[in-house]
Amino acid sequence: MAEVKLDCMYETCPIPLLKAHKKLQTMKVGDILIMETNHTCSITNVIEWAKKQGYDADYIEIREGEWEIYIEKVK
Repeated sequence: MAEVKLDCMYETCPIPLLKAHKKLQTMKVGDILIMETNHTCSITNVIEWAKKQGYDADYIEIREGEWEIYIEKVK
């Protein structure tokens, strides 16, 4: 299992979602994508999309106004 970081700071939707989709296509089952963002709309959109795709997804606030989104490629 590998962890892959994706910097999406200061990028607004749909850019983070498109980057996540592209990156997940190159990852193996069991790998975890860690996206860094400072836009709350990215959290909502990316997690909703990831769950619809069948991935496990969650987020944590790492600093005030900055979050990490975790997406595990399960299929």
